[in-house]
Amino acid sequence: MNVENQKTKVIVIAGPTASGKSSLAIELARALDGEIVNADSMQVYRGMDIGTAKPTASERKGIPHHLLDIVDPDEPFNAALFRSMALPVIREISRKGKVPLVVGGTGLYIKTLLGGLFSCPPADQELRERLKLQWKQNGADLMYERLKGIDPEAASRIHPNDRVRVIRALEIYYLTNQKPSELSHGHGFRDRPFHALQIGLSVERGELYERINRRSELMVEMGLVEETRGLLERGYSPELKPMRALGYRHMVKYLSGEWSI
Repeated sequence: MNVENQKTKVIVIAGPTASGKSSLAIELARALDGEIVNADSMQVYRGMDIGTAKPTASERKGIPHHLLDIVDPDEPFNAALFRSMALPVIREISRKGKVPLVVGGTGLYIKTLLGGLFSCPPADQELRERLKLQWKQNGADLMYERLKGIDPEAASRIHPNDRVRVIRALEIYYLTNQKPSELSHGHGFRDRPFHALQIGLSVERGELYERINRRSELMVEMGLVEETRGLLERGYSPELKPMRALGYRHMVKYLSGEWSI
C-alpha cells in the first residue's frame, strides 16, 4: 500500500478572522460524522471566550470540539505544545472512524501540525528580556531594521509591529548564529503525518472588514468589558501574551482609564 494512503486523513479549514471557519466546520462535521480540533492560539485559554469568538455550546450543535480551554492565561503555550497535544487527539478521532477537522486562524499552528518544527534552542529568558527592553527603549522600527539586516527573508514574513515574532527571530539568531530562514529551509517542514485536504476561506476585503466591525461591536455587547475585568481581578497581568491580544488589550486600556469606550 502506498505510504501516503496509510496516513491519517484530515480536513483543515483556515482563513482570516470572521471568514466563517467555525460555521463551515460544524456543518461539515455534521455531514461527515466528524469532530473538530481547535487550531486557534487564543481559544486554548480558559476564561477567554467572548474576545476569542470561541463557539458557544449551542453553536457547537453537539459536535465534539477538542483543544478548547486547555490552559490558563498565565500558562505557557506555543506551536510545539499544540502539535504534541493535537497529534494524539486527531489519531484517536480517526481511530473511532470519524473525520478530524482542524479549524483555526493561527497559521503557525497549522503549519507546525502538518509539517513539524525545526529544531532550535529553547527560549533564553534573560536574552528575551534584554530584547524586550531594547524594543521598549528603541522602538519597533529599529528592532525590525535590525532583523532585516540579519535576515531579510525572515523579516519579510513578519509584520514590523509584531513584537513577539521579531524578538523570537532575533533570539534564534543570537542563540544559534544561524538565520531563522536558513533553519527553516533546512528543515523544510517535511515531517508530514497526515494526508490533508486544506480549505482556505477567502472573503472580499470590504465585506470581511464589515464582518469584523460587526463582530467587534457584538463582543462588547456580549460582555467583553466584564470578561476582561474578571481576568484582571483574578490576577492575570495585562502584560501576559493572551492579555495583549486583539480586543483584550483594548479593553485593558479602557478599564485603566487610558481610552474611552
